[in-house]
Amino acid sequence: MKNKYTAKDHTFVICAYKESKYLKNCIRSLENQTVKGHILIATSTDNKYIREAARQYHLPLLVNDAPSGIATDWNFAYRQAHTKLVTIAHQDDIYNPDYLEEMLYALNHAKNPILAHSSYYEIRNGKPVYKNRLLTVKKLLMLPFTTRKTWNSIFLRRRSLAFGCGICCPSVTYVKERLPEEPFAVGCKADLDWEAWERYSRLPGAFCYVKKPVMGHRVHEESETSHVIGGNNGRSPEDYAMYRKFWPAWIAKILMHFYQKGQDSNQL
Repeated sequence: MKNKYTAKDHTFVICAYKESKYLKNCIRSLENQTVKGHILIATSTDNKYIREAARQYHLPLLVNDAPSGIATDWNFAYRQAHTKLVTIAHQDDIYNPDYLEEMLYALNHAKNPILAHSSYYEIRNGKPVYKNRLLTVKKLLMLPFTTRKTWNSIFLRRRSLAFGCGICCPSVTYVKERLPEEPFAVGCKADLDWEAWERYSRLPGAFCYVKKPVMGHRVHEESETSHVIGGNNGRSPEDYAMYRKFWPAWIAKILMHFYQKGQDSNQL
């Protein structure tokens, strides 16, 4: 059977912000993929550092002139890809050489895919970390999806999401024809990915899961994730709102307590 998707159907859009010293590491990891698609850089903070990185690696640079915000920036990055598939690459993260190859394999073996995502490891102080409390929780949430037979189950993925967000946002490859032009809700900050997965979990089709960790999420003081969690900057109200989509208030409060304990390991 001929594959529906090839590497030429995929675009990595790097969401660049300010002057991250990890940006070029991310670019090199994308250029080192075993199969070659397209790579773009999108930013709402145009500056000399990002422009020089784009020139050095001969990558198109798209600048968003709208007011900056996480959802706004991610939606802008998503719209810049004119291929069937897109991955919003976070500038601090690393993608293993077989990331795209694994995503394509999963999508091509799925029935009516909506998105594909993978397990991941953390990068702390420059070293990969494969096991901690948060990673263990995420793997448990994804345990039902280690077989393709469950990828199309709306019931199972909504049960998983009811206990927390097990899907690592930078690991996701989106099937654009299945999703809106602006997939993320403006106004969300801490949980804009979880909120998106909750909406798309209702759609018929597959959430493909690659259980092999094929990308690394960097945890460091300057990252937006660490900033949001560390400052509790809207984290608790958004977590509670997400749990209330699935549970009565008293259960939501209990689950939120344990979920935030797990999120604490995302801090340095």
